[in-house]
Amino acid sequence: MTAEYFLVLGLIGVAFFAVAGALLGYEKNISGFGVVVVATVTALGGGTLRDILLSKPIFWIETPDYLYSTYAAIIATVLLIRYLPSVNNYYFLVVDAIGMAIFNIMGIEKALISGSGLVVAITMGITTGIFGSLIRDVICREVPSVMRNEPYASACLAGGLVYAALFSQDISYIWCILGSLITTISLRLGSLHWGWHITIFRKKDREVSQKVKYKSAKPHH
Repeated sequence: MTAEYFLVLGLIGVAFFAVAGALLGYEKNISGFGVVVVATVTALGGGTLRDILLSKPIFWIETPDYLYSTYAAIIATVLLIRYLPSVNNYYFLVVDAIGMAIFNIMGIEKALISGSGLVVAITMGITTGIFGSLIRDVICREVPSVMRNEPYASACLAGGLVYAALFSQDISYIWCILGSLITTISLRLGSLHWGWHITIFRKKDREVSQKVKYKSAKPHH
């Protein structure tokens, strides 16, 4: 991916995540500077962690255009909220899914550019995609999306695997990006629409295990 494409993709990604942060701030009735803080942390948190882990210059310090995109998106969101009759949670979920998918790709790309292998790159993509929203949810006292049993980090993983599969076949970068975007966004929004869940531990198994432990702990006569 050329530097120009990477910059454009990054500017779009921080804008979407800034919108998602501002919308959650609105939903939580956070006013004033608090909305700016939540939106900025959402937009810049994942990429900041990525650059620290890769020992690279922090992207928004090196290229202030990311800050301009973030602040412009926050202002536009605040103005739209003020003049729209109502803003429901659907908009937040859509822009959050798109932002996550874009940052997933950016994490993968930057790790590959740094010379990392595909496994590290996919892991870096997931980290970049979920970290900003993780901080946002903690600040807003929400159960982080990544901690719920609906596809979130796993959607990033699926998108990363699609990217890796296409990349390994020497397919053009644009198709790697599109394939990853479509996969991540489709899984995330599909899970919200149809109620898909990922359950590792079944409740029944836990109940049986607890009963066995209780019986084994009873005194023998």
